[in-house]
Amino acid sequence: MNSVKVWTAFSVGVVAGACVALLYAPQSGERTRRQIRRNVEDAGDYLRETAEEVQERAQEYVKRGRDVVDDLVESARKTVKA
Repeated sequence: MNSVKVWTAFSVGVVAGACVALLYAPQSGERTRRQIRRNVEDAGDYLRETAEEVQERAQEYVKRGRDVVDDLVESARKTVKA
């Protein structure tokens, strides 16, 4: 989870830096707004993909945890029967 936080912070910094660079670039306002809109859309896509990946990993860990608990319960039942 720590690496996810690092990559998220890095990505936010990159997007913020790109926005500042676009604002100070010598080009028309319409073109700058179009680039900012595109960058915001890209950031949204990245966040959605990252959220989906985190959700998938969390589901895997929950499944693993359930399997471990089930194994422990079954082991305890066998021990009690013996």
